[in-house]
Amino acid sequence: MVGNLAENTLSDDSVLSKLDQGLTKIEDAFSFLAAAVILGLMLFGTLNALGRKGPKVLTSLFEYFSIPITLHSVPIWGYTDLVQLFMVAFSFLAIAAMQRVGGHIRMELFVRRMRGRTLWIFEFLGVLAAFFIMCVLLYYSSTAFLRAFELGDSTIAEEIATWPSKLWVPVAFLVLVARLILQSWGYARLILNPNAAPIAVPLMHSEVEIADKEIQDAFGDTQDERQVLKE
Repeated sequence: MVGNLAENTLSDDSVLSKLDQGLTKIEDAFSFLAAAVILGLMLFGTLNALGRKGPKVLTSLFEYFSIPITLHSVPIWGYTDLVQLFMVAFSFLAIAAMQRVGGHIRMELFVRRMRGRTLWIFEFLGVLAAFFIMCVLLYYSSTAFLRAFELGDSTIAEEIATWPSKLWVPVAFLVLVARLILQSWGYARLILNPNAAPIAVPLMHSEVEIADKEIQDAFGDTQDERQVLKE
């Protein structure tokens, strides 16, 4: 049995755990892609700002020193449309990974007081409700993508095709549905056997453990750094 506080999950050699680890690789790849899109958009925005404002600033300096040079703004083509399209990627691609580690927003004041089979039943019902909602959203996001693809939907300003952006939504929802299925399986086996190890489900940690995890995220997990913190 292997535990990882950063991952907030346990793993072993069972079929459920292997499926969980396989899906984890996909979720991590999507999370990395979402992070890359965020970084790319930051650089993209910086270049656009430099292209729009940089020449104006230089022209003002030239005028101050009586240099007869005038520069014109060179904004990036389709900047607003492209940002709107790429925002979909980082908005949805990492949601399955957040579900895996229990990083989503939820109220734990009530369930934190539960123990044993009662806790697993309530967790199972919550995941079941989320599964139903996500199946509905998966269906309608898929139909939205198909309509955009068949009709050739595009942005208003630069008429950039929107279907590649809309494709990411059902893909991300499909991975999340797969995660919810594994979590339902994990909670169901815990309902049948409350003493079994919780596999493929996020663990609830105490405030001390959560604080320790935040320290690890901020300062690392080496022995020397832990010793410094203790001193």
